[in-house]
Amino acid sequence: MNGSALGGALGINLRHLRAFSAVAASGSIARAADERLYRVASGVTRAISELEHALGRPLFERRARGMALNSCGELVQVRAQRIEREFEEARTQLVTRGGIGANADLPSLFASILNGRRLAVIAGLVEQRNMPAVAREFGITQPAISRALKDLEGGLGVALLERQARGLRPTPAGEIVAFHFRRVLAELRHIGPDIAASEGLLQGSVTVGALPLGRTQILPLAIAALVARHPGLHVATVESPYDALAASLRSGDVDFIFGALRSPTQARDLQQEPLFEDRISVIARAGHPLARAARIDFDALRQASWVLSRHHTPSRELLEQFFSAAREVPPVPTVETGDLAVLRGLLLESDMLTAISAHQLRYEIRDGSLVVLDFPLDRTRREIGLTQRRGAFPSPGARALMDEVRAVVARSADFRATALPGATG
Repeated sequence: MNGSALGGALGINLRHLRAFSAVAASGSIARAADERLYRVASGVTRAISELEHALGRPLFERRARGMALNSCGELVQVRAQRIEREFEEARTQLVTRGGIGANADLPSLFASILNGRRLAVIAGLVEQRNMPAVAREFGITQPAISRALKDLEGGLGVALLERQARGLRPTPAGEIVAFHFRRVLAELRHIGPDIAASEGLLQGSVTVGALPLGRTQILPLAIAALVARHPGLHVATVESPYDALAASLRSGDVDFIFGALRSPTQARDLQQEPLFEDRISVIARAGHPLARAARIDFDALRQASWVLSRHHTPSRELLEQFFSAAREVPPVPTVETGDLAVLRGLLLESDMLTAISAHQLRYEIRDGSLVVLDFPLDRTRREIGLTQRRGAFPSPGARALMDEVRAVVARSADFRATALPGATG
């Protein structure tokens, strides 16, 4: 988790947000103070004022009979309610798996002692397991981190991290807390962009999990088109194996994933949207002996040297399934790599073959340095599309980038033939 990327999320005090929710629900500072927060009214007034100052917008219409949310306040309320649900889910998980008593009022505890910065520090500490590194990242001292951790552990009544010879190790409670804190931080990050978008300005940060197929053409075209229209928007891509990206998607660190979709079992709690179908091809350099062959058979492929993606990646599994269906032994690769640059270099500088989507090497195929061999890999089709966390409420920037990805697919002749119904979004 990057401290600089958290932006305005660190400036929002969760106690102020809790006061905001109470006033929004009761319609009155006095009632919120007496019936929900058990604080003096002046303290609640100050909390609302400081939250409005942090966001640079009034959130209520002050009326003689109380307080009513304005349009900005309604946007903040959506995120505030989602944050409350995350804290409540954290409480449920901590009671079930983290050793916390069933009567603990953890949502109140989290809101009363934590602001956005403390959320980020605790989540970063559990993730990195290295206090000096977290201190450097956030520009604070190690004693300050120790105090924040001790305060939270004291309130919870359970340890979040254990010291071991090789460093810190999260307890089950620590894993639960960090996971939900990251989700809360995602909601906090989106508050400013939500308000800006309501005023016609797209800004903030979008983090995309980029699987191999989308990196070459679709995602670059979509990002370039979007940031040209909205220069205040910042886009970051994360290139990792699917399981790592899915974990980041679930925790809120990644806004969406673009690439090959997975089976319902792998994506049980995720929402997948297919945009088009793709299939893998056998690819070689233009001067490869098989590029001039009148006929290519399984024996010729078996005798060739191969560079393939690693085991359990979609393209590798599809290739092996194709050979198995034909009752043939699949090729044993000389080289396994997940790096497209390494694969491209090996194809151009040797007689190795590969089997991946032609879209991933479209520029080399277009300029004639690589060719698709005349050996169709039937039944290797797979769906390519967008993956979001089920129940997520993406930021305006993330929604706009997903719309742009859909538009690129709809416009491109390369994908129109295999576009799936509804792919125009």
